Amino acid sequence: MKLKFIPACLLMAASAFAQDKMTPEMLWSLKRVSAEGVSKDGKYLYFASKSTDWKTEKSTVHRFKLALEDGSQKEWTTESGKTVCNRYGDTWYAFYDNFLYKSTNEGISWTEIYSGLQNADNVWVSPNGKYVAFSKEVLLKPTMGTDIYPDLPNNTAQVYTDLNYRHWDTWEDGKYSHIFVASIEDGKVKDIMEDEPYDCPQKPFGGAEDLVWSPDSKGVVYVCKKKAGKEYAVSTNTDLYFYDVETSATEDLTKGMMGYDMAPAFSKDGRRLAWLSMAHDGYEADKNDIKVMNFERDRKSKDGREVINLTGKWNGTANSFIWAGAESKIYFNAPLEGTEQLFEVNVPSHESDRNEVNNITKGKWDVNGIVGMAGNQIIITRCDMNHATEIYAVKPTYGDMEQLTHENDRIYKSISQSKTELRRVNTVDNASMGVWVIYPPDFDPTKKYPTLLYCQGGPQSALSQFYSFRWNFQLMAAQGYIVVAPNRRGMPGWGVKWNEEISKDWGGLPMQDYLSAIDDISKESYVDKSRLGCIGASYGGYSVYMLAGMHNNRFKTFIAHDGLFDLKSWYGTTEELWFANWDIEGPYWKNPTPSSYEKFNPSNFVNKWNTPIMIVQGGTDFRVPIEQGLEAFQAARLRNIKAKLLYLPNENHWVIHPQNSITWQREFFKWLDETLK
Repeated sequence: MKLKFIPACLLMAASAFAQDKMTPEMLWSLKRVSAEGVSKDGKYLYFASKSTDWKTEKSTVHRFKLALEDGSQKEWTTESGKTVCNRYGDTWYAFYDNFLYKSTNEGISWTEIYSGLQNADNVWVSPNGKYVAFSKEVLLKPTMGTDIYPDLPNNTAQVYTDLNYRHWDTWEDGKYSHIFVASIEDGKVKDIMEDEPYDCPQKPFGGAEDLVWSPDSKGVVYVCKKKAGKEYAVSTNTDLYFYDVETSATEDLTKGMMGYDMAPAFSKDGRRLAWLSMAHDGYEADKNDIKVMNFERDRKSKDGREVINLTGKWNGTANSFIWAGAESKIYFNAPLEGTEQLFEVNVPSHESDRNEVNNITKGKWDVNGIVGMAGNQIIITRCDMNHATEIYAVKPTYGDMEQLTHENDRIYKSISQSKTELRRVNTVDNASMGVWVIYPPDFDPTKKYPTLLYCQGGPQSALSQFYSFRWNFQLMAAQGYIVVAPNRRGMPGWGVKWNEEISKDWGGLPMQDYLSAIDDISKESYVDKSRLGCIGASYGGYSVYMLAGMHNNRFKTFIAHDGLFDLKSWYGTTEELWFANWDIEGPYWKNPTPSSYEKFNPSNFVNKWNTPIMIVQGGTDFRVPIEQGLEAFQAARLRNIKAKLLYLPNENHWVIHPQNSITWQREFFKWLDETLK
């Protein structure tokens, strides 16, 4: 790279221009970048850039083809409405308006090849082009009143006889997502799940990654939790199933593996199948290992297929992975000490052979996705607390990175960046805890700043260099706040033991970790100890409610979003009961009653609340249902505590709609202005 001389006057102008600060409206003007794949020859990257007009809440997606050799890119479009679902070298497939199309010129023109995709989703064509697999909703258990009594078309009844009657933000309607396989040549279609009341992809967040063709096109592997009703609500035991298109036989590949088995991916030659696997049924935040099965070689072995746990001895948990080009390695990303980094692991021939996990990248960022291989480079997505996601190329030998996309450079050049610092803080049990501190962009250590303690949700999700379009640290710091974000116990990236220590101790040591963090940072001269706030969502909202009853006047204000206020009523209304059964040890009628209902239930300590609190609640949040926020707001006002309720009737556990999101941010900072500044 050549360095160019820049006149001093231009540097001064650039410096002045860079004094703008992030605002909610500016945050929503950022483009959201997603990678769509790498060409078979490794020379080109295909990516999408999504822009949202928050005033109209309409989004526009532009797609680009980027040459990896020289960085040049051009916008490319397919015929109107067509969405590429598969790329196999020079052959592309697209799905649009119930029809499947084929292109051999990068989507410039298409030929219709199959017409039987009414109401289909997650369309996947087999590598040999002879079959297409897709998902579609099938009515198996009439639940809606109009399905039960079709002669009463205006009735609005819903009838349930078992659990899992609602999930995330959707009521059960008696329909299940099934996988179908169709022959493109003769049009014959097979529901490979028949009349089973099970879903694939997995609800609520599963997609096309829950279904993969074998490279020889002889069958598909799909992810499914073959349980229904109450059994579904208390279990995380998904398995991988192989459906043989020639024999119509289905085999459970992971039978006896009791936790989540997800994200199957074949090696290029089809001899091996890799996937993410957890060990325990009911523990959704268990250590996520990468396992490999010798698929083809042992296909007819009487002893079954050998399974190798590649990361079993590694003290971490994997997020996602890809096969390396040579297929003797797997690359994966995982939390590491307040960041997410790229790793590699050897794939041995047998379990007894030695394999090692190596850390490839190191830096103050999150490798938040792995796209694929381009020659000897790994294409990844990356973000940090000051930058939204862009696409990078990594050289695995030394971990060097090259930024490939620059969709938001213009905006970031116009605003000042926040300094982020990872500090070490001693906890009450003498452990060393990593704590992120985010400073205002114009930070002056001679001044005093209001400071926010951020409580992460999960409770076992990484607090890393993530970039959120709602809980955005850059935005908070730009309004003049120091943000303190502790990696309290329960966070992955600090060892399996640290990650597990929050289970059954929600209101114990994790609360002390929060207080240790804010007390340590408050010793700094630039922290105004008379203007401390505490904020968080989900388990972070629960943390706010707990700390409101035990903070000993540390905080001047609180903000809780979709937090758990009363564990007893929460257990009676939440949907994924495996979570509550594992973390708080089961129902309140259990004998003896789990101690969490007494020791760690925020509603038990409302008599100690004495601080203004803002409460945010989504109307379609079935994970932390509406009564949690309403109970907390009502308790605060009945105790004559200054409070605000921000109710978002059409939002679930998150805030999805652009104008609701900006409203959320405006109300967030308005409350802090009223109670903290």
